[in-house]
Amino acid sequence: MSVITISRGTFSGGKMLAEYLAQKLGYRCVDRDRIVEKAAASGVSQDDLRLAIEKPPTFLGQSAHTKYRYLALIQAALTAEVRNGNAIYHGLAGHLLLRGVPNVLRTRIVAPLEARISMMRKQLNYSDSEAIAYIERMDRDRRKWTQFLYGVDWGDPSLYDVLLNLEHMSIGDAGEIICSALKQPRFEFTPECKRAMDDLALASLVRSNLALDPSTSDLEMEVTAVAGSVSFKGELLSAGQAKEITRIARSIPGVKAVQLNKVVVVNRF
Repeated sequence: MSVITISRGTFSGGKMLAEYLAQKLGYRCVDRDRIVEKAAASGVSQDDLRLAIEKPPTFLGQSAHTKYRYLALIQAALTAEVRNGNAIYHGLAGHLLLRGVPNVLRTRIVAPLEARISMMRKQLNYSDSEAIAYIERMDRDRRKWTQFLYGVDWGDPSLYDVLLNLEHMSIGDAGEIICSALKQPRFEFTPECKRAMDDLALASLVRSNLALDPSTSDLEMEVTAVAGSVSFKGELLSAGQAKEITRIARSIPGVKAVQLNKVVVVNRF
């Protein structure tokens, strides 16, 4: 029982690999569309959520705060989906959204440009020039997105446990390598991993509720949870927002205590 994240460029074979592994292992296969749909259940536009996780922060005037709010919803949806293990997520930044959870197998898939172009021709009837332009744009935007949100390079191999190049191996071969890696104790979904996942899921849910509530939607909080005790770090615009944070957090099942010792009220005028 494990959690696998698959990071890949557009039309690199990551979706096919995820589906292969899901069938072989009996895991649930979770894609970006499922996460966006779940996050949008709160009333946010699915189109806006997709733009927020695909485009660089200045796209169509999107503010950094807008990105923060949408990311909070996306992370809450993802952690709710995979918190019990036996799941494969193939989508943008799963390895970063689940940062801090041990034993998640973080996989990176790469493929030569020629193979990606060929796949786009078959599936979307793109010309070579159209495919190249699309792939380059999407890869560039994803790199900017991860740099903006996390300060890391999307392609940095140190962010992953397994990096596979599909140029000279099949989806089946890649799948067998990942299945072999899962047998290592390092990737077992231990009770410690379950606790860390539950803590992240709770913290993410609290943060998403803060982002949705009108009284706190203008805040950007760091939220952590340990065994039901939720801590906040960040700047408030008024003293009254501290009470609102406590109210919102305590309304969420699983929250046992609220710690506000790392929040400060600032005057921005």
